[in-house]
Amino acid sequence: MDRRTFVGGAASLGAWVTIGALDPAQGRSLGAGWRISDVMVELGAGWRIFDVMVEVEPHDRSAPAVMWLPVPTQTPYQYVLALDWSGAGQLRLNYDETYGAPGLIAILQHESAPRRVRTTWRVATRDRAADLVAARNTNSSFLPEDVRFFLEPTPTIPTDGIVAETAEKIAGRFNGPVEKARPIYDFIVENTFRDPNVKGCGLGDIRFMLETGNLGGKCVDINSLFVGLARAQGVPAREMFGMRVADSSISMRLGRSGDVSKAQHCRAEFYVAGYGWVPVDPADVRKVMLEEQLPLENAFITELRELLFGTWEMNWVGFNHARDFRPSPEAKEPMNFFMYPEAETVAGPLDGTDPEYFRYKVTALPV
Repeated sequence: MDRRTFVGGAASLGAWVTIGALDPAQGRSLGAGWRISDVMVELGAGWRIFDVMVEVEPHDRSAPAVMWLPVPTQTPYQYVLALDWSGAGQLRLNYDETYGAPGLIAILQHESAPRRVRTTWRVATRDRAADLVAARNTNSSFLPEDVRFFLEPTPTIPTDGIVAETAEKIAGRFNGPVEKARPIYDFIVENTFRDPNVKGCGLGDIRFMLETGNLGGKCVDINSLFVGLARAQGVPAREMFGMRVADSSISMRLGRSGDVSKAQHCRAEFYVAGYGWVPVDPADVRKVMLEEQLPLENAFITELRELLFGTWEMNWVGFNHARDFRPSPEAKEPMNFFMYPEAETVAGPLDGTDPEYFRYKVTALPV
C-alpha cells in the first residue's frame, strides 16, 4: 500500500472512513461494513485495537489560523481501521509531498467562530520483533529507492562533520547494517542520558549535541542521534513519531492509558537489505534508568537493553517519519517533526508540546 494513500475516495466531514485493513497472512482487504469481531478474526492472534480521540481548541483566537493534527499511518504492524473528523473551519486530510505524512488540517478563518476540532481513530497494532540472526545472514545489498531516501541528511540530522567522525569511531571497523547499528545503539545507551528538564520530547539537533558534548535529552534527541550516526555509516535509518496508548507489559514507565495527552514518544528503526526494517529504542532504556533510578549494570536494564534492539512493544501508535519538512502549502515555516498538534496564527506558531497551553486532550481506550 502506498504510504501516501491509506484513505480511499472522498470523505465527508463527520463520517467514518473505513480503511482497507489487510490480513498480514493473506493480504485480503476487510472491505466496508466490518465489525470489530470480524476484524479480530481476520487479523488473528496478537493484535489489539484502540480507539483514540483527540479534542483540540487552540487558545489563541487570532484570525486566520491553520492547525495541523497528526494521525496514524498504515504499516505491517499497525492498521488504521477507521478515521473520523469533525468541527470548526475547513477540515481536510493531507499528505505532505516528501514523506507522505498524514495529517488533519483545519483552516480557521474567523476570530469569533468556534475553533474546536475533534478527530477519532480506530487502530489495530501488534508487537514487532526482528529476527536478528536472519537479518545478519542476508546477502543482499539492494536498497529500494524509498529506503535510500533515509540515508539523506536533513538540517537537524546531518551526516557530515562531527556526526560522520563520531560514527566512524564507533562503527567504522564493522561491516554490515546490523553489525554497524549495534555498536551505535550501545554507544547511545552508554553515553546519553534522559534529561527531565528538556521540553516536550526534545529537538533532535544532533550536531549541537555532539559539538557541545551534551548528550542529554528526551526521545527525539536520543533516537535521532541513533538515526544520524547510522546514516553517516551508510545504514538507512529513520524515526517514527507517535504516541503511547496503553499500559506496558515491560515496565510501568513505558506505558500510558486513558488521558494520553502527554504520552508522545519517538522511536527509531534501521534497514537491512534483503530483510527489512529493524526496530530499536535506546531512548526508552535511558527513560527507565532515570525513572527507576537503576544503573546501567542492573540486571533488568541489561535485559531491557537487549530487548529494545530489535523490538517495539506496540502499546503505541505511530504517525509518520517526517523530519524538517513543510506539512502543506499553508505552512509559513518548516516543521522539525510532526508528533504534536501544531498551529500558526497571525501572531506566530503555537506550542503544541503543552496540552494545557494549546488546549487539547487525547484519550485512548482499548476496544
